[in-house]
Amino acid sequence: MTRLTAPALRRGLDILELLVDQDEGLRVPEITQHLGLPRATTHELVNTLADRGYVTVSKESGRVAIGLSALRLGAGYERGLDLATVGRECAGEVARACGETVQVVVRDGRFAVFIVRIDSKYSVRLVSQVGSRLPASCTAGGKALLSALSARELDELFPNDKALQQMTSNSISTRKGLLAEVEAARERGWTEEYCESNDHAACVAAPVYDRLGNCVAAMSISVPTPRWSDTEKENYVELVLDGARAIARRLGASEPS
Repeated sequence: MTRLTAPALRRGLDILELLVDQDEGLRVPEITQHLGLPRATTHELVNTLADRGYVTVSKESGRVAIGLSALRLGAGYERGLDLATVGRECAGEVARACGETVQVVVRDGRFAVFIVRIDSKYSVRLVSQVGSRLPASCTAGGKALLSALSARELDELFPNDKALQQMTSNSISTRKGLLAEVEAARERGWTEEYCESNDHAACVAAPVYDRLGNCVAAMSISVPTPRWSDTEKENYVELVLDGARAIARRLGASEPS
């Protein structure tokens, strides 16, 4: 059954979701162009959001950016999400053990959303940060999440090759290739990617299960390619598997027999 929705609220949320990924904000004409809204409607929505503190509008540049009220909503969500707290603590332990960047992701449709990131002790530039939403097929963490889905769910998310978004020339570009990687991940219990989301980084990841046996997240370790080798990868795999199991235990999952 089709659910009734409020068009004005939906458009306001579209604006907020658009601004989330814009570090410098956008001007009203740019928002209008991105969302295909009438300029007058965009002005009204932006003014309403600004009145409630969900966006700010720069007097100098006219740029619209996410406001404190939106931050409060996110903070309220995080407070109620034990996964973020537990994931941060466990990721910190793994990061201290390997010295590399450790992240925890959850799935949002075809995307992996980063809810935890513990930075490497080395200088490294990654495309992900807390709140980033990247194509799941391009990241080790995302592929770990996809490995827990049924064939039907995967068919719905990736009905054809066009459903796959690429971030680099190494990103998976075909449904057949994705399904092969997902199957391999199920068999070995972990996933990997090499320069698929970032031209200069490799990554391993493992799924996290809750007490009901549901895959609720994935932990990953990201490493710059100059420090990547088969020998080191074996160590990272063990660490990320241990880290994922640590989160699962904290969430009440029983130890595998």
